[in-house]
Amino acid sequence: MPEGAGLAVTLVTALVAGLARGFSGFGGALIFIPVASASLGPTVAAPLLMLVDNVLAVPMVPRAWARLGRAGLREIGTLVAGALLGAPLGTWVLTRGDPAALRWAMCTLVLAMLVLLASGWRYRGAERPWISVSVGALSGLFSGTAQMGGPPVVAYWLGGAIPAERVRANIVLFFAASGLISFFAYLAAGLLDTALLGIALTVAPAYATGLWLGARLFPLASEAQFRRACLGLIGLAGLIGLPVWDRLW
Repeated sequence: MPEGAGLAVTLVTALVAGLARGFSGFGGALIFIPVASASLGPTVAAPLLMLVDNVLAVPMVPRAWARLGRAGLREIGTLVAGALLGAPLGTWVLTRGDPAALRWAMCTLVLAMLVLLASGWRYRGAERPWISVSVGALSGLFSGTAQMGGPPVVAYWLGGAIPAERVRANIVLFFAASGLISFFAYLAAGLLDTALLGIALTVAPAYATGLWLGARLFPLASEAQFRRACLGLIGLAGLIGLPVWDRLW
């Protein structure tokens, strides 16, 4: 369990990450991972967010499942097949990589994903199985390494001809399946233990509070305002998490 400044930083980051997630539906990992990796280390930060975010997101699954049709099941299935390939590789990178190098890579990835999200780029080509599997594998790789598998999937699905309601259901269910894959990958790698569970129980209330506040703030801001706010927080987290600031922790 982190102490002092490390614990305070982790709890505040969890609150802000949950706020962004509840406010915009994305960005939790991109905010939490770089900063938490600085205070806890990458091999704790990624499994910690996986536990907290996936458990707190369980209530979203039944409603999404109720809106899922055969087409949605096929769309999710191809991406999940790719995630099954990518997540174990990402977990291997997480457990074998040098912690400092991983943090540099994570922060660089955060800033790259920020550029992708801010650019508004979306894949607008035809949906093909091999493309879906590739996107799922890339998402699984990012999830296994740093729980940052969201942007590739969002950019892929939002640009197509899939109705918005089904896109939301697909994203919720894919992330639930991806989280389950990450759970077993982390379990096999020995990253889940009682110490991590203790930290998760400490962090979960702050993250849940952020989710609740974010959902309540959503009606008060325009879509442009809240997306700009979340993108700004993501960029700030990517910069704060860089190892160059270690002397401040």
